Amino acid sequence: MSTEPIDQVIAMLQGLALAEENMSLAERRASMDNMSAAFGEPQGVTRETVELAGRSAEIFRPMGSETQNTLLYLHGGGYVVGSPTSHANLTARLAVVSDAAVVSFDYRLAPENPYPAAVEDGLAAYRALLGQGIAADHLAIGGDSAGGGLTFATLLKARDAGLPMPAAAIALSPWTDLTGSSATYATRLEADPMISPDTIGAFAKEYLGTASADDPFASPLLADLNGLPPIFIQVGDAEILLDDSREFEKKARAAGVDCKLEIWDRMIHVFQAFFPILPEGDEAIVRLGSYLKTRWLQKAKAGAI
Repeated sequence: MSTEPIDQVIAMLQGLALAEENMSLAERRASMDNMSAAFGEPQGVTRETVELAGRSAEIFRPMGSETQNTLLYLHGGGYVVGSPTSHANLTARLAVVSDAAVVSFDYRLAPENPYPAAVEDGLAAYRALLGQGIAADHLAIGGDSAGGGLTFATLLKARDAGLPMPAAAIALSPWTDLTGSSATYATRLEADPMISPDTIGAFAKEYLGTASADDPFASPLLADLNGLPPIFIQVGDAEILLDDSREFEKKARAAGVDCKLEIWDRMIHVFQAFFPILPEGDEAIVRLGSYLKTRWLQKAKAGAI
């Protein structure tokens, strides 16, 4: 057996996939929450549960920091599973490396609450943070997988509502196209240990309900991307959602958006979540934190002129 950390992570995920085959939805949600708990309590942060826009949220703040900067984080899980609990270690680590308060938001999940519930909640959370007096220049939005797609949908809704754009957005392996037509669904099928076309297709069906996958707020790759803030995307080379990032970056750049894309060799879907045992995961998170700090600093300097 390989001793490479990424190979150990892949073997672990393959075992989990087999265990989850016959689980109920409630059991799958609990299983995902337990994945973060397996890495222990988040380190270097304080943790507070609050209400935001009528929903629960977890706020992670770096210990000893008095930062004004805030990252609204939208977790992944195919719009069906996942929670602030499942992403606690990842969001805590992001708080430390970005020296920011990370607000991990518990938006409504499908199938109980299909589209557009999650998008409505994302926009409501962003409005609520602005309403608390946090200036847009001190805000950023981010998320992974479905939460990455929801990040872009939230930005599009905020733009259309005339709200000020945040300083930046980050997306980890974002799911931007629910039509399932990306070429990497086939070319990365054998390499991806986490997602299959059948699994993600089932998630899309549960999330969309009666809506069409062509809806640009469900599939932001199909939207008009003009006016979005600077974006930093990270994606693994070994995942079927690779083209969801590559095509989004191309379209964003064509729309005049400052969009940066990193493709990590051999890495899998949301590899950053495995940072406690995967060195590349932690390196990637540190790069995300540096990006956010740079964007917030640029905004602060511009505002001082």
